Amino acid sequence: MKIAFLELHDWEEKYLRGRMDHAHDLVAFREVLEDKHLALIADAEIISPFIYSKLTAERLAKLPKLKMVATRSTGFDHIDVAECTKRGITVCNVPFYGENTVAEHTFALILALSRKVHEAFVRVRAGNYSLDGLRGFDLKGKTIGVVGAGRIGLHVIRIARGFGMKVLAFDVKRDSFWAEVLGFEYAELNDVLAHSDIITLHAPYNCHTHHLINRDNIHQIKRGAILINTARGGLVNTDALLQALEQGILAGAGLDVLEGEESIYEESALLGDAVNPEKLRVAIQNHVVLKKPNVVFTPHNAFNSQEALERILDTTTENIAAFIAGTPKNVVQHGA
Repeated sequence: MKIAFLELHDWEEKYLRGRMDHAHDLVAFREVLEDKHLALIADAEIISPFIYSKLTAERLAKLPKLKMVATRSTGFDHIDVAECTKRGITVCNVPFYGENTVAEHTFALILALSRKVHEAFVRVRAGNYSLDGLRGFDLKGKTIGVVGAGRIGLHVIRIARGFGMKVLAFDVKRDSFWAEVLGFEYAELNDVLAHSDIITLHAPYNCHTHHLINRDNIHQIKRGAILINTARGGLVNTDALLQALEQGILAGAGLDVLEGEESIYEESALLGDAVNPEKLRVAIQNHVVLKKPNVVFTPHNAFNSQEALERILDTTTENIAAFIAGTPKNVVQHGA
């Protein structure tokens, strides 16, 4: 069976080849999937992309032998799941791999902002050791609002409680057991926004959570709060984010993701005659956001620990083996 892996580093290819059945024909590409690559994988029965390789209906039509997509991610909004279902293609994901990993990165961003680590670093590198403007604030006693209290959110709550923080959580599903054990309270989204000193997003991205933070509710945020997003860029409307930063509604933002972030990484895509004006506008706004001194940005790096990456590869190989054995696991559903 021919299996094509996309966006794969050298060490990952070596790791996978050591774990998978050698009877299969494995091909690995370092690049993000582009239309020019489709001919090279047209005979692949299984494709394993990461989040930047888009599997649209048009691209799926050029992969006639495709039977399975094994995405190496939890989110699957880069895959047209409805079209896969229509074509009888099974889509599997990696539902859990880095709950603690992303939670730890969340607090790296929080601490960078609360103690102005990024500003201090740049200043010292320039030979300036002045403390002017570098006064931070304690996390102890502050309220953190966790939007999305799933596996990652619960890890964030555990860490926050260790810092002595108060915790408000918003989730469509409430678990009274964990609320009691970890000592936090559930609240409606607007209450979380209004009463939190730090707001951190850990919700999945779908049609229901698109622009969860938007121009309608940005003014509900407690003035001077900090916003953290290590989930998906589409949870936050870029217009609203820029407005909140410029008007002082937000004192800062720690971002591992941005709406339309692929346009930043592949700016050449914005130069075509058929470029979407909205994508171009968001890309320009993102550049304005990232230049602000009270914004800390990492390039979708929250998942990127050695342990988490190995767990992703392990689960992916298990997903592929289970599919080949006729007992697929971690199958995602259209509309999930």
